[in-house]
Amino acid sequence: MSDNNNDNRSPVVQVKPLGFPWQTIDPFLFCVYHDDAYPKANGRMGPEASLAGRQIGQDFSRKDGWSMYHGETVPGFPSHPHRGFETVTIVRKGLVDHSDSLGATARFGGGDVQWLTAGKGIVHSEMFPLLDADAANPLELFQIWLNLPAKSKMAEPHFTMFWSEAIPRFVSDDAKGGRTEVAVIAGRLGDDPSSGRAPIQPLAPPPDSWAAQADADVAIWTLKMTPGAQWTLPAAAAAGEGTRRMLYFFKGATARVGGEQVQGPAAVELRADVAVEIVNGDAETSEFLVLQGRPIAEPVAQYGPFVMNTQAEISQTMADYRRTQFGGWPWEDPAPVHGHDAPRFARHPGGREELPAEAAGKLA
Repeated sequence: MSDNNNDNRSPVVQVKPLGFPWQTIDPFLFCVYHDDAYPKANGRMGPEASLAGRQIGQDFSRKDGWSMYHGETVPGFPSHPHRGFETVTIVRKGLVDHSDSLGATARFGGGDVQWLTAGKGIVHSEMFPLLDADAANPLELFQIWLNLPAKSKMAEPHFTMFWSEAIPRFVSDDAKGGRTEVAVIAGRLGDDPSSGRAPIQPLAPPPDSWAAQADADVAIWTLKMTPGAQWTLPAAAAAGEGTRRMLYFFKGATARVGGEQVQGPAAVELRADVAVEIVNGDAETSEFLVLQGRPIAEPVAQYGPFVMNTQAEISQTMADYRRTQFGGWPWEDPAPVHGHDAPRFARHPGGREELPAEAAGKLA
């Protein structure tokens, strides 16, 4: 562990071990990484394995490399409420079945991202159906909680799908043959005119998101670097406004970040106002998540899945939820799954359907 808070010459502010959940900085509230090695599926979209020894309904044991979480038959998170922030769910492997109190449903995975503005209140479930009865069913995802400013905490709930086919990606091959792949989920990448390359524009975030503010400088990027690869993370566009940046080194053995040797896994806070060279170690491919943004800089009052500005607002939120259930739960099951054969899809409130092929078609 190192701490370079007093060294203004270094782009590395501090390096800390990764915990669970990962340490975040304003405007982010929470970041958790799920990496579950689920076995073959049974006929009910759950694991073909004994659940003995697990605390069913509250299983975070990682026994045999996986957890059921709050699921009883299918792993995942049955219906639960949120208010006052957003969830950004990046599903790298496996599937998530979403259902919510607005009547919306979705199945997404394999690089897809769901960006959900909870706003004034929503109830949703996130289940992880296991479909392959002949092979393992790995699940890998990030869930990131992005705060909402006070003016947007009571916005109408809204969910947006970023299908993998539509997410902008960038590949950089360095002089020594290393390759860096970047997925641009939020935040324009590459504002340096000397690069000779046009900036990569992300998909539009939900309208009430802090990320939708032009000066918020929110970025969510994932990096994958082959052994020995070198790449320079550009300075943030609005770093002079107090933008902060975290680099999560979650896969790999070693890397040099801003000239400092870092052992993975680690959380590296970086200065956002300077470009930072990342050089992967020679042993194996490494992967990173970048979370960046200008702080909202407002008081945070949190009670579990409710994030407001004052304790009085938390009390009001709890009273509202007891009274309204944020619209109620329209599904018979608190943990709906969408069948063995459903493809990736989204059905929005009101019934509008959306498929990944449509996103790919828009890029053509």
